[in-house]
Amino acid sequence: MAVKIRKGNALASLSITPLIDVVFLLLIFFLVATKFDEEDTGLDIQLPHAAEAVPIWSQPKSLVINITRSGEYFIAGVKRTVPEMEELLQGAWENPKEDSSVVIRGDERAPFGAVVGAVDLCQKLELNYSTITREE
Repeated sequence: MAVKIRKGNALASLSITPLIDVVFLLLIFFLVATKFDEEDTGLDIQLPHAAEAVPIWSQPKSLVINITRSGEYFIAGVKRTVPEMEELLQGAWENPKEDSSVVIRGDERAPFGAVVGAVDLCQKLELNYSTITREE
């Protein structure tokens, strides 16, 4: 006695159009939600050489101050004055002594006073800071 198996129509009517829509929506969401860090490293700054430079192995959660060749300050791609930087750095962290991390990234041809101004501001606000150099 032979057993008859009836095939259903479930697979024949399966539409993948909603699946494609969901994939495209997820792709757009992640593209929009991703923060690109190019604004902090996008400026054309020639970093000075340091003989004892050590590469950063993990990306710290920090605020980057870029100092251009002419001594201008940029934070998050926006030109800032010293009072604007002070206001921004004061409101950046709830507990500045523990959570703060400021990275000073200055052009080697920048006026020394501009770099000292950024360091002085960090010390005035009691923030942790570091400087970035290139390694060779």
